[in-house]
Amino acid sequence: MAIERWRPSRGLSPWNPFSELDEITRPFEDIFGRSGWPTTWRRAPAAELGWVPSIEVFEKEDKFVVRAELPGMKEDDIDISVVGDTLTLRGERKAESEVKEEDYYCCERSYGSFSRSITVSSNVDAKKIEASYEDGVLEVTLPKVAEVKPKKITVSAKKKEKTGNK
Repeated sequence: MAIERWRPSRGLSPWNPFSELDEITRPFEDIFGRSGWPTTWRRAPAAELGWVPSIEVFEKEDKFVVRAELPGMKEDDIDISVVGDTLTLRGERKAESEVKEEDYYCCERSYGSFSRSITVSSNVDAKKIEASYEDGVLEVTLPKVAEVKPKKITVSAKKKEKTGNK
């Protein structure tokens, strides 16, 4: 009697061709003890991926703006640095929620550090960068350097004197 791995039906979820390929390669994994997929193609478990906050970057006339969603973090847990043309956001989230009721108990913990680096334009004034944090959203404002206007240089031509010899 063969023991078969239980796989619940997909129901109404969209078709994923990679899950079909997983089904085909699984017997080989069982025999040879390793996956047939290259490690770069395989999805890492959520525990290995860690936590990566969502960010958006956009440009306005006089500045660049970087927004990061950092729910449940305190401003003291966020580190922002600029080195050369790279803006780096780092932090560590420590969140714990606990609900105790007469016939119910739930405790959830969420921990994880993150680091996101963004290449910024070379025309950013690093001395005037500002950051604000409100309602779980970090906003970093990177003002642009006042553009140097090109100076018009006139070209003057020297005329050669004509000599009487022809």
